[in-house]
Amino acid sequence: MEHGEKQITVVDENGNEQLCEILFTFASEEFGKSYVLYYPLGEQDDEEEIEIHASSFEPTADGVDGELAPIETEEEWDLVEEMLNTFLDNEEEEEK
Repeated sequence: MEHGEKQITVVDENGNEQLCEILFTFASEEFGKSYVLYYPLGEQDDEEEIEIHASSFEPTADGVDGELAPIETEEEWDLVEEMLNTFLDNEEEEEK
């Protein structure tokens, strides 16, 4: 998965595939990882809040695909939450 991709297919623990829209990606020098925030397509309507998921990812050698991995530490979650809050604040500013 390259930074800038718009959709990914996520496979859950039962082997079911879910198409997801990528909200944004970012890299952290502190943790030496890249992260992706995304949400499932087709499950929400305009009244419902979307459920945002986050994972770290390791790009493959060709840089096209990557493997999603769980976020492992509280410090990583704090970083992801901070980045998400900044992203959402910027989105609200743009809507005004």
